[in-house]
Amino acid sequence: MSESYSLPTEPEGVIPSLVERFNSGRVSEMMTLYEGAVLISDDGRTVTDRTEIEAELEQDLSLGLPLKAKARHVFVAGDIAEIVVDWAIDGTGSDGRHLHVAGTASDVARRGADGRWRYLIDNRLGTAVRQPA
Repeated sequence: MSESYSLPTEPEGVIPSLVERFNSGRVSEMMTLYEGAVLISDDGRTVTDRTEIEAELEQDLSLGLPLKAKARHVFVAGDIAEIVVDWAIDGTGSDGRHLHVAGTASDVARRGADGRWRYLIDNRLGTAVRQPA
């Protein structure tokens, strides 16, 4: 049986929707939140190609650990919202070792013509200094 997740109708719903989709373990569910979006990789590259965005997201999903995230601030100007998010992926990995990855994201979402909010810019490390790959 396939689950389907509705897209958020308010900018405050973007992060709960992301968490739900991430924790489903299916990149296809996550990708519905990314329409014409830009993902900023950990090394600071701007990723716009959907296949590359999928690959970046798949790396996080492959950890097999749940995402916890909470919006700290949501600022809205018309159909654009900036969302500041504290997030963490924490737990015991498949290799038996403890893993903790966390940050504060500075994301931008846009309301589409359908009234649903999707990522415009996914910048999961916010203002953190990037280390080249």
